[in-house]
Amino acid sequence: MNIPFLTLARQVAELRAELVGALEGVVDSQGFANGPAVAVFEQELARYLGVREVVALNSGTSALHAALVCAGVGPGDEVVTVAHTWISTAWAVSYVGARPLFVDVDRATCGLDPSLLEKSLSPRTRAILPVHLYGHPVDLDPVLEVAGRHGIPVIEDCAQSIGARYKGRMTGGFGLVNATSFYPGKNLGALGEGGAVLTDDAGVAARARRLRDHAQDGRHHHVEIGFNWRMDGFQGAVLSVKLRHLERWNARRGEIARLYLEGLAGVVGLTLPRPQPWADPIWHIFPVYYERRDALRTALEERGVQTGVHYPRPVHLQPAYANLGLGAGSLPVSELLARTEVSLPMFPELTDAEVGRVVQAVRDACRSTGA
Repeated sequence: MNIPFLTLARQVAELRAELVGALEGVVDSQGFANGPAVAVFEQELARYLGVREVVALNSGTSALHAALVCAGVGPGDEVVTVAHTWISTAWAVSYVGARPLFVDVDRATCGLDPSLLEKSLSPRTRAILPVHLYGHPVDLDPVLEVAGRHGIPVIEDCAQSIGARYKGRMTGGFGLVNATSFYPGKNLGALGEGGAVLTDDAGVAARARRLRDHAQDGRHHHVEIGFNWRMDGFQGAVLSVKLRHLERWNARRGEIARLYLEGLAGVVGLTLPRPQPWADPIWHIFPVYYERRDALRTALEERGVQTGVHYPRPVHLQPAYANLGLGAGSLPVSELLARTEVSLPMFPELTDAEVGRVVQAVRDACRSTGA
């Protein structure tokens, strides 16, 4: 039998009765847009993360957009962020009329390299947007120190890191306003699209709540240009069910990562992730790096192991951002990761036996491809 890169079938089968009951509750209450189930989920997630406010939205992309609006970023501004990420990070910057200023990533964390941050700032910098990629936190203390000295807000992109901890504290609570995604494949995934703004600032949360509902401050009273960013009630109900299992799922991901790290140590040509001592990653993705990536993926497919790639072309080399004038070689670490990254199967329902099969397949494939 093939081992999938990701399947939700096992999780849905386990939770089917809970999920169906939650969906029926929304049907009975008719709280389809925002509604009671969304409000309950917001409160539960805020308690879990240790933040004052969660504002649920219709996608992670909308959450990033809302975070930038609420941080006061607008046309002519610059936002320091990374190019080794899903493109929504950059879309949100463009949506507010600002310019993404890409800095390279740290090889160990795959997130923003703090040593490059200060020299990237300009008088037009209005926000710093680090991405906790693959579920591993960015080294936030030096980022926050630079940001604090320059009076620039930090916005965490937590789309892949809900439940991850930086020095014992959950990601999503360090920046002025932060964003996450509940896309179905995330560690905490909806049965459709979803996202949220996370903040300790009551004023930011109040504005995000207005903006998501056409900027209404009272019915039919629109105080600024607003959006239709409401989360539907079904997703709120589903996410409340899944949140109760998140710590268990993340712990299992950690066990799988340990088996990979131990089983693949010393494989010639294969570079493994390096979790940092101050981080408790949640392993949304388990990335390995191999120069002959296509050959490795083909060899693994022949051995019944499916893989993914995150992300094969960094944002600064996407046609949509050619106007920035950043050619190949401008962000060498990001480009190295984009060229060599392979994502191994990672979901909490994987069995130890399946992980063992993946480990053996990778070891055999690396020998046969000879990177």
